[in-house]
Amino acid sequence: MKPVILEHSYEAAPERVWALATDYAALAQVCAGVVAFEGLPEGRTYTGQQVEVMVSLFGKLPAQPYEMEVVLCDDEGFVLQSSERGAGVKSWRHRLTVRADRAGSVLRDEIEIEAGLMTPLFRMWARYLYGRRHEPRVAMLAEGLF
Repeated sequence: MKPVILEHSYEAAPERVWALATDYAALAQVCAGVVAFEGLPEGRTYTGQQVEVMVSLFGKLPAQPYEMEVVLCDDEGFVLQSSERGAGVKSWRHRLTVRADRAGSVLRDEIEIEAGLMTPLFRMWARYLYGRRHEPRVAMLAEGLF
C-alpha cells in the first residue's frame, strides 16, 4: 500500500527540529487535544527501545494499549524508524527524517498502515494527526524550547 507522506518546513536548524521530533515530552505536547498518552517514557527515542502506552483519542475515548519499537534512531543522519501496533492497527510503520533546506529544515513523515478494512480511515487519521503536529512544533521552536 502507498504510504501517507507529509512534509513540513521549519525556520530552525535540523539539529533543533530533530531534538524536538525525538523527545517524548514534546510528542505529548504536540499531540495534546488529539491523543492523550498514559505511560509515555521520559527522554528521547533510541534504537531498540520498546514502548508500551495507553492511548486515548481526544483524551475522551477509552484508553487502548499501543506498542512501539524504535527500529532506528540515527542522531547523525536524522532518521527515525518505528514499528507500531495497537488500538485497531495491525501495523503502523513510521519513518521520520529531517533535512536542511534554505529556510532551515524540512521534517518528512512517511507512514505505512495496515488495519484491514479500517486502513483507509487510519490513513485519513494519520494525515490529520501528523499534520496537526506542525503548528505546535513551530510554536515550541519559536519559544526556544528546542
